[in-house]
Amino acid sequence: MDREIVVSGRAYLGCESGMRDVEISVRDGIIESIDEVDRAEDRWIFPCLFNSHTHLADTVAMDVRAEGSLSDLVAPPGGLKHRILAQSGRDILAEGIRKSISFMMSSATPGFCDFREGGVEGVSILRSALEGSGADAVILGRDGGEEVSDGIGVSSTKEGVDVLERAASTKKRGGFVAFHAGEKDDRDIDPAIDAGADMLVHCTHATDRQLKRCADEGISIAVCPRSNWILGVASGPENPPVKKMIEYGCNVVLGTDNVMFVQPDMFQEMAFLSAVYGASPEEAIDTAVAGSEIFGRSHCIEVKNKAAFYTVDPSRANLSFSRDPVKTVANRMNFSFIERMYFMI
Repeated sequence: MDREIVVSGRAYLGCESGMRDVEISVRDGIIESIDEVDRAEDRWIFPCLFNSHTHLADTVAMDVRAEGSLSDLVAPPGGLKHRILAQSGRDILAEGIRKSISFMMSSATPGFCDFREGGVEGVSILRSALEGSGADAVILGRDGGEEVSDGIGVSSTKEGVDVLERAASTKKRGGFVAFHAGEKDDRDIDPAIDAGADMLVHCTHATDRQLKRCADEGISIAVCPRSNWILGVASGPENPPVKKMIEYGCNVVLGTDNVMFVQPDMFQEMAFLSAVYGASPEEAIDTAVAGSEIFGRSHCIEVKNKAAFYTVDPSRANLSFSRDPVKTVANRMNFSFIERMYFMI
């Protein structure tokens, strides 16, 4: 990144502030000032996205033709995805991860949180794939990988006492604790909350009481709507109950889940969240950015934050006819519209 740059345009500064004509000054990768101007250049500026839940190694199983229950497909240790991962060598796993990271970087998504299977070796593979990518990853390991990463990403409390002990140990040493919970039913949500989770993934079938617990206890919820539909655990806007999550004050963040089934495209995820779940354009964008704040690397366009934004030249496409850039980005954005991404790890 250039030592000092000034970017002029209409910037999205969050739900409360909306779009403003500004000049953003960045020095050494840090936003130094945001000055409102009477007339900015014809450019849109939006915060970079953060994919709050990925399984990037599953790229090697992309679009495999398979049928069966959720457990048959993804549950450890014998689910289809785990069998494919076990059969894939280190080099092919790293290459798959690398290609998916490259796709996310091209889609204004330089930050992500990955549940990394495979123990210490699995974490090592992801780290090797990250080298030179410019991306910023939060890695949640398992099966021992939690000891050499940012925390633990548990498949479910249904795995038994061992994972609960690993989660407790991770929590004790200051690591981040996340659980898949509530994907098929609500039975593993309360045990995950009781285990001290910092984040729950899915909560597709969470009850009102459980959502209120998450709000009261400050537990973030990562929703992955497209994955839920593809895997047959959702059939309407009540699952996951996104609107209730927001209404109850939960910190809702957006993820794409498993590359085996879903491209890690946060623009598509935002559009789906808006179309199917009735999220407002601001809610769609804010949930697609908010994961960065959980991990202390905010992508919000604010003074003193690291530069983490992308620009759109609306004149390069039919976007020049947009009456509402926020709605346009939430509903119909894709990587081809991006002019440039400014991002500093």
